[in-house]
Amino acid sequence: MHPIIIINSLLIIVSGLLAIAFYTLRERKFLGYIQYRKGPNKPRLIALVTPLADAIKLFLKEEKNTTRINQKYYLIAPSSIIIISLLLWPVYPHFNLSLFMKFSALYFLAITSIRIYTTFIAGWRSNSKWGLLGALRGIAQTISYEVSISLILILLIIYPSTINIFRVAQNQHYWTVILTIPLCIIWVISTLAETHRTPFDFREGESELVSGFNIEYRRSPFAIIFIAEYINILLIRLLSISVITTNYSNIDLILKTTILSLAFIWARGSLPRLRYDILINALWKKFIPASLILSLFTIPLIITIK
Repeated sequence: MHPIIIINSLLIIVSGLLAIAFYTLRERKFLGYIQYRKGPNKPRLIALVTPLADAIKLFLKEEKNTTRINQKYYLIAPSSIIIISLLLWPVYPHFNLSLFMKFSALYFLAITSIRIYTTFIAGWRSNSKWGLLGALRGIAQTISYEVSISLILILLIIYPSTINIFRVAQNQHYWTVILTIPLCIIWVISTLAETHRTPFDFREGESELVSGFNIEYRRSPFAIIFIAEYINILLIRLLSISVITTNYSNIDLILKTTILSLAFIWARGSLPRLRYDILINALWKKFIPASLILSLFTIPLIITIK
C-alpha cells in the first residue's frame, strides 16, 4: 500500500478520535443548558481539557477483575470493538481522498454487521447472566435496525447510481431528497436506534433493567467501549449527511454534520426512553413495511426523472 494512503488513513482516524473527544464535551455542555445548569466548567480553558481529564481518570483507575470472567475473551472484546469502529473511518467521504474505495457502501454495511459479534462476546464471556441478557438485547436491537438502514441506504443511492459514498455525497440532489422525505425520517430514527441514542438508549439505560453487556467492564476496557460507541455515532452522522443532502466542500459537510449532531443531542435532552417492545415492534410492523411501500412509489418516479 502506498505510504500516502497509510498516512491519510491514520490522519483520518486521529482526527476522528479528536472530534469524538470534543463531541462528548459539546454534548455535556448542551445537555447542561437544556437542563438549566452549566455543565462541565471547572477545568481551565473553558473546560476544553475535560475530555483529557476524563480519559486520564478512566485509564488510571484501579483495575480489579472478578474471578468469574474469561480473561482472554474479556480483553479481546473491547479491543475488537474499537478496531472494527476505526475500520469504518476510511469511508469518510471528504473531498481530498487518497484512498478511493469503490464499494464503500457495501464495506460500511459489512463492517457494521460484524460489530454484533463483539458485543455478544463481551456479554457472554463476562460469565454474568446480566451481561449476557444485556448483550442479547443490544444485538436484537442492532440487527433489527440494520435491516432498515440497509434497505433505505439502497433506496437513497438509486439516483447517484453508485455504491461509493463519496460519489453519492457529490451527486445527490435536493429534489431526490424531497421525494424521499418519509424515507429520510425513517433513516434518522433508525440511525438513532442503531447507535443506541435517546430515546433508544437501552445500553445506557440497562442499569435500570439488566445492567448491560458491559457490567463487568471498568477502567480502560470500559473507556475503550465508550470511545468505540461515540466513533460509531459520529460516523453515522457523517454518512447521514452524505446520503440525504448535497455537499459541495469539506466545510459544508462538517457544518451540516455539526447541526445534525446538535439535533440528536437535543433529542437526548428532550425525549423519554421508550419501552423495548415498542422499539422492536416499531421496526418490524411499521418502519420496514412503510419503507417497502414508499419505495414502490419513489423508485419509479426517480428513475423516470433521471
